[in-house]
Amino acid sequence: MSSVQEETSRADTDPRLLEALASLNRIGAAINRISPRDSVNVEATLQLTAESATKVVPGASAVIYAYDPNERAFDLASRVSAGESDQTAARPGQAPLDAPRPQGIGWRAIGQRRRVLSYEEADLDIHPAKVRAGARAMACYPLVVAHQPVGVLYVYLHQDRQFSQLELLMLDNFVNQAAMALYQARRLASIQRDLARKEDELTRLRRAGILISSRLRLEETLESILQMAMEVTGAEYGIFRLVDERGLLVTRAIAGERMDRPQVGALPIDESSVMGWVGKYRQPVCIHDLQAAPWVLVYRPLDARLKMRSELAVPLVGSGGRLEGVLNLESPVVGAFSEEDSHLLQALATQAVIAIQEVRLLDALQEVAQLLLSQPRQQVLDRLATLACDLLDASASAIWLLDGPRLLRQSESGNAQQAAWLPVNGSLIGQAVQRREQVETHEGDQDPRVPPAERSEALAWTRALAAPLLTSDDHQPIGAFSVCSCGTDRERPAASEWDGKVLACLAHYATLAVQNTARQEALRTSQEQHAVAETFAVVGDIAANVLHHLNNKVGSIPVRVQGIEDKCQKALLADGYLASNLEEIERSASEALAAVRESLSHLNPIHPVPIQVAPCVAEAISTSRLPADVTIHLGGLEQLPPVVAGQRVLALVFANLLSNAAEAMQGVGTVEIGGTADGAWVEIYVTDTGPGIPPELHERIFELNDASRSSTRPGRLGFGLWWVKTLMARLGGSVGVESDGAHGTTFRLRLPQAQEPS
Repeated sequence: MSSVQEETSRADTDPRLLEALASLNRIGAAINRISPRDSVNVEATLQLTAESATKVVPGASAVIYAYDPNERAFDLASRVSAGESDQTAARPGQAPLDAPRPQGIGWRAIGQRRRVLSYEEADLDIHPAKVRAGARAMACYPLVVAHQPVGVLYVYLHQDRQFSQLELLMLDNFVNQAAMALYQARRLASIQRDLARKEDELTRLRRAGILISSRLRLEETLESILQMAMEVTGAEYGIFRLVDERGLLVTRAIAGERMDRPQVGALPIDESSVMGWVGKYRQPVCIHDLQAAPWVLVYRPLDARLKMRSELAVPLVGSGGRLEGVLNLESPVVGAFSEEDSHLLQALATQAVIAIQEVRLLDALQEVAQLLLSQPRQQVLDRLATLACDLLDASASAIWLLDGPRLLRQSESGNAQQAAWLPVNGSLIGQAVQRREQVETHEGDQDPRVPPAERSEALAWTRALAAPLLTSDDHQPIGAFSVCSCGTDRERPAASEWDGKVLACLAHYATLAVQNTARQEALRTSQEQHAVAETFAVVGDIAANVLHHLNNKVGSIPVRVQGIEDKCQKALLADGYLASNLEEIERSASEALAAVRESLSHLNPIHPVPIQVAPCVAEAISTSRLPADVTIHLGGLEQLPPVVAGQRVLALVFANLLSNAAEAMQGVGTVEIGGTADGAWVEIYVTDTGPGIPPELHERIFELNDASRSSTRPGRLGFGLWWVKTLMARLGGSVGVESDGAHGTTFRLRLPQAQEPS
């Protein structure tokens, strides 16, 4: 009992113990100062550990080597030592003289995860280099953290003795500190490598984004993406396939050297090929060896002359869940791609999807811009509806224009027939118009905002997105643009921000098409009015000159007849035939002059004034001399506000339309005349029950060379519908025709409404 107390007392007063505790404190503080960017702190900590070991074991030397468990090898460059007087350290360009031997004490300590003392291992001896340096005994400690060896600590005694229990106990503590220092250094070094790799990947991705976004054409974009993918992963071959309208993967870009006959045929999206499998399940795949099952059964060679051993393929999926294509890389080396390559390629694929969508949208907008300049409104709207289905992967789309409390369908695309009109109040699409913002639903078949009329029997759609058509000047709604997806797409995510932006762009172009048509019509009307005014000014001058000459020539006929009657009265009394002919000549000349004056009076400038429509219609009916079997029905003309026109001119317009209707009905039928007021305009319609006018002739009937046959009725020049259009243009209005070619014809006259005096 007394001996134990004496040993404890000596331990309490042993200065080596105090030195050991102080060293442990310094080593712990040094470990805490280790940073991922400071390798000097790691070496200094290990050096401090080795020096502390020599202080607690007087006359000893210490060496530390790091160990890599992945490579199963010692890192000879990591050697630190203390207390050495020999030259066993590494010389420049050479390995240390005391490097661990394959079957030495260091390997046994690593393999058995325990302390090894040289004097306890009969089958092992100390390294010859250290023996020559004077080592007589040694202790080898494995540096272990979390059951993983990270290095070894050698402590050499240069006296013929064994380590005391106190020395071994203190070394046990130094071992733990040294192990933690190495582990911490290795972990931080790994973090540093990861950060450097991530920084390099981000730099490459940024450069890839800049490179991709600088391409304008889709083919150039795909080639840039493929080249960048091969560069960042080290692949030697690559192929880019996109999904076409048939649902097949078609080759759009290919890269690699020494390819003789690359297999670029279309692939189905199924399990019959690697790319088809990736497209079907929309999951990336990294194949270590293409010769291994199950991929060897479905792999399709990129080139028959090339033998590929590893493959990396990722799907290109848009924000709305749409499969855009598959990016595939291959290599003749087994295990050429890692999971990190897969993650990097997926990040690049995300940028590729964005670039592809942007290029597609840009191409679509360029196409629509050209259509706006060259094609009629309906063709532009039809193309926009088709593009909406393609760009947004929608099942159906439609463009609606506002008509009072209703939305009239102007164009549609997709696999379903939608309603011809919808109410603004109580419909989902109507909400977009009322709110002047996009609205969306994910349960179209259950959403109470979707009335039965808005649903399609042929398309049980569940997702819908609608955007308003707003004018560019005052942001007033004129309609809406809607897209929807069918019930089979219920699992698709909600419309993304990209979907909303694309639909907003298309809606803007639809608004431009509608407004452009209205502006072109207004410009055309203005040009026609200007041309008519100039023409009538010239014709008026010519008519005045003609009338002057007619007055000189024809006007002298009655005067000469009267002279003959005065001078030859006896002869006329004797010859009744001669007298009656002279009277007829005088009457005909007078009537001819009156008829010419009446007809040419319409060429004089018109001075529009506020007039009522009903009296003009009544005058036209009374002067048209319609057949008895033609019935006229008037509706609400007395309630129409005054219009700006000339009464005689407007009456002549109605007279021409009534005569045209009577001729079309062959003297038997009904003509209905009515009208409505709409803002600054008054619209009057004239509808007959005749055979109608084929749609392809609607524009030609107003041409001068297609005018109806001349009429001998007084007050008519006989120019038919051309005359109607010309007079309406002079009045600042317009005329249009509606007919299906089988059920009558309706002419619609638009005249400016007279402003009430303030």
